[in-house]
Amino acid sequence: MAGQLGKPERLLDRDHEWALLNDFLADPAPELRLAIVSGRRRNGKSFLLEALTEAVGGLYLTAVQEEGRVPALHRFTETIAAHAGVRPGAMRLDDWRDVLTAALDVVNRASGAPLVVIDELPYLMQHSPEIPGFLQLLYDQSQSGRAPGGRVVLCGSAMSVMSELLSGTKPLRGRAVLDLRLPAFDYRTARSHWGVEDPAVALQVDAVLGGAPGYRPLAAGPAPQSEADFGPWVERTLLDPGRALYSRVEAEFLLREDPRITHRTLYYDVLSAVARGASTPAKVGSMLERSRSAMVAPLEVLESTGYVRKEQDLLRTRHPVISVADPVIRFNQLITLPMVDLVERRRGGQVWQSSRPTYHSKILGPHFEETVREWARSFALDETGLSLGAVGTAEIADPAARTKHEVDLLALAPGERPQSPRTAITLIGEAKATVQPRGRKDLERLEHIRTLLTGQGHRSDHATLALFSLHGFHPDVIDAADRRRDVLLIDIDALYGDGPIRGLA
Repeated sequence: MAGQLGKPERLLDRDHEWALLNDFLADPAPELRLAIVSGRRRNGKSFLLEALTEAVGGLYLTAVQEEGRVPALHRFTETIAAHAGVRPGAMRLDDWRDVLTAALDVVNRASGAPLVVIDELPYLMQHSPEIPGFLQLLYDQSQSGRAPGGRVVLCGSAMSVMSELLSGTKPLRGRAVLDLRLPAFDYRTARSHWGVEDPAVALQVDAVLGGAPGYRPLAAGPAPQSEADFGPWVERTLLDPGRALYSRVEAEFLLREDPRITHRTLYYDVLSAVARGASTPAKVGSMLERSRSAMVAPLEVLESTGYVRKEQDLLRTRHPVISVADPVIRFNQLITLPMVDLVERRRGGQVWQSSRPTYHSKILGPHFEETVREWARSFALDETGLSLGAVGTAEIADPAARTKHEVDLLALAPGERPQSPRTAITLIGEAKATVQPRGRKDLERLEHIRTLLTGQGHRSDHATLALFSLHGFHPDVIDAADRRRDVLLIDIDALYGDGPIRGLA
């Protein structure tokens, strides 16, 4: 099998994923081994697997959407023949068992690692659902030496199809040694990928496109480098029907990936309701004048595909808060669709100007809050020394004031179970994307919440209080952070690792 492979320079980040695939190939067992790689479209799955296949001299087979069974068999056969050095037309394979067996025979005879990658498997399964069954048969026969060994990677973007490969009584259950879900880039890696110097502008690019690396080659012109660049850049990408990144077309493209999304109008309406703030099935149903029960199944489909997320309150059991997880879909539902007639008439500039309030309140603000939670999960330990457990949000009751406080960032101590009584709390944070600098009143609010939590039985006396701001801080709260060990101030530069974090004196 292959030794340890150096990651190609063209691959940004993906160190962990490359190492996992390396270990998969380096396994000395001669028997067949299977791996699953899935993830949202444009996250770079094919780019990663093509680099891996090239590095070891393996065989890369990719399905084509809406290609029939017979043309697919013929095309795969010709690719296998070319890899074996056989002249075109000399090999004839009439079913998928023969194709899979021949592919493994060919890579086992070649000088490189015996790797076969089958990309976009869900496209094949639309006309050939028997493929996983044949792989199961080859896998089982290989364990006793009656079929070729080697390594097979199955890849696809239709998350529901890929996740079901290993579920229940499916043929491949218990047979894959790797189930790798490739995420989008985190916000810092995305900034490097786009080449945006200003972190405030990088955050805005991330708010509308997220970290999917496949969007950069499709974007029109250079990435924005200033606030003044950002609006025109949005107009000529997401709001231009003639561009590849036009959000309406891209959103439809993403939703078509899942074969369960057949009634597309319903799913569009559900996504629009969630984007506008309907955070439970009941609220979604109310906004769409439908019953709560009618919303449960569509929301479950959208969650399984990664287009919406559910976040549980860390401190108490309640209905989870639902939000749109995919930035492009969120932009489409909130900005493009409400004024699609103007957008289609090439009035993107007018649409953007009139949509700025919606963008700031429904897109940039929530995205900043989610980025803050990502910072806590990924960077807080290295940059502050704070050891955090579960990270999320919470709603804190304030009986005396007859109100509730929404906490943007709450982190429990390591090992603490969410929704447990007397929970140890490590960090309480507030994230504001408004134009005003944060000041002493914001810190006093966090102090009040910490007192409430202690009064409710939680161990929060020593919790650190963190303020996150897009537009800096007033001198009064900076002075407090310089004197106190329980205060953190994190501006946009610090959030991106460019500037110092104030506090923990």
